[in-house]
Amino acid sequence: MTETTSPVPTAETTTAVPVPGGTLDVRVAAGAGPALVFAHYWGGSADTWNGVLRRLPPGRATVRFDQRGWGAAHALPGPYGLEQLADDLARVVEACVPGPYVLVGHSMGGKASQLLAARRPARLAGLVLVAPAPPRPPAAVTEEYRRGLSHAYDSPETVEHALDHVLTAAPLSAEVRATAVRDSLAAGNEARREWPLHGIAQDITGAVRGIDVPVTVLAAEHDVVEPPRVLSAHLLPHVPHATLVTLPGSGHLLPLESPAAVATALTDFLERLPHLPAR
Repeated sequence: MTETTSPVPTAETTTAVPVPGGTLDVRVAAGAGPALVFAHYWGGSADTWNGVLRRLPPGRATVRFDQRGWGAAHALPGPYGLEQLADDLARVVEACVPGPYVLVGHSMGGKASQLLAARRPARLAGLVLVAPAPPRPPAAVTEEYRRGLSHAYDSPETVEHALDHVLTAAPLSAEVRATAVRDSLAAGNEARREWPLHGIAQDITGAVRGIDVPVTVLAAEHDVVEPPRVLSAHLLPHVPHATLVTLPGSGHLLPLESPAAVATALTDFLERLPHLPAR
């Protein structure tokens, strides 16, 4: 499935949220809750979710932003590790979401979302993990593999290679592909390399056992980064209440390759949510 980057129909406002070292520019669409709070992948941005948001039912509350070190937030200083990303995500929620919300995290954003959900924050109603990094990687994620991965976004040529041979299984439109290349290059060296060299290997299995909300894991049929079998073996045993849904025809960049399927899965998840318990 191809996708364009035309604007989503729901009007968004931008809120500057104070975080250590500066501010995050957060795009907020008011509407019915629970609000969907999006966290993008390593190499992505708030624009990663354009196609998904455009396919949600009208009037859904949404929140999205460029994570520390990426896109509009590229000048924010480190650290850029998972704990800081989870802290930033928590500050965004506190500043921009007055009611119940669902965290929607993709890949790196999925691992940061797991870490925040493990803290059992007030008003968290659920967690949707989109092709997420598991709490602890499989043995195949060696130090040598991580060193090679850290150079995937060194240049436009290496980004193009990653898109063609690793990250996608379905074609992207020219606009979406150009945005993906732009986003992958929009970080300083420290932010770009923190995830492959450290975050991807960080073991948070002890923490995620504390997650106490409904969890859906969206896997991509042809994902070679986080295949369904890896998520079954290395995420489901550690995250209580998690269920796995495999979406056909896509690779790791599910929000770009299959935005309609992701939007449908989010809508289905929201419809199944129980009332938010008192905390």
